[in-house]
Amino acid sequence: MDYEAHYQQYLAEIEGYLSGLFLSSAPYHELQEAMRYSLLSGGKRVRPVLTAAFAQLFGGDWRTAVPLGCALELVHTYSLIHDDLPCMDNDDLRRGKPTCHKVYGETLAVLAGDALQPEAFAILAGAEGLSARQRAEAVAVLARACGADGMVAGQVLDIQGLDRTEEDLRLLHSLKTGAMIRGAALLGCVAADAGEKQKSDAKAYADALGLAFQIRDDMLDVIADEEDLGKPVGSDRKEGKTTFVDLLGLTRCSELVDECTGRAKAAIAGYPGSDFLLELADIMAKRKK
Repeated sequence: MDYEAHYQQYLAEIEGYLSGLFLSSAPYHELQEAMRYSLLSGGKRVRPVLTAAFAQLFGGDWRTAVPLGCALELVHTYSLIHDDLPCMDNDDLRRGKPTCHKVYGETLAVLAGDALQPEAFAILAGAEGLSARQRAEAVAVLARACGADGMVAGQVLDIQGLDRTEEDLRLLHSLKTGAMIRGAALLGCVAADAGEKQKSDAKAYADALGLAFQIRDDMLDVIADEEDLGKPVGSDRKEGKTTFVDLLGLTRCSELVDECTGRAKAAIAGYPGSDFLLELADIMAKRKK
């Protein structure tokens, strides 16, 4: 199976699972509509794809891993809803569509994000095809990825403006972006009941991929076509944020993306069946949006 067909196979299962969530006609159905609006607004679903791919790489049933990856996608979605709020980045567009608070109002947007997070942990706690030990480990992995020493910590560093040096930026993004990418890979390891060496290699791949992803993101904020990007180009500069491009320039950023991508690939190249993840790293390094 070629890369694109492989990706679409994962994607179909992921979208099918997500589409089946939050369909209640309860009196509070507008809350679920707001949750679904953001959850189903598109995107590459890179994180749940990583979960499925690592489960398959290490001998697990990737379909069993899909709910785990989707649980992480719920948390990622809640973080985007809150990130877009006027008290944070005050963004009007996300993936080319009005942000959740622009459609449903700030209060319901906050509550939609609030609701997505516990729902994610409910999915992990009830995941089928896993032992109680694996479910508990999955809960711990996601909690570490998104908690006070993970994604939320990175967001705090971001709003405090602690991004003056390259070292500052690397720490910020290893938490804000990288922790969730690392968590996605490790959830795949949990689903496959992978060994410690496999988990270590998955983490090395994800950490390098996450840094490459963020540097490329900073580059796209300068060089991308606004229609392709789905949000205004130059938004980071308008918000006064320091980026890798500001500190290093486009040429050095491009070199760093290649270096990080090489490290990611080296971490897993020795495993049979790693072709998909190797190509994914290359494609992420060259993405246009």
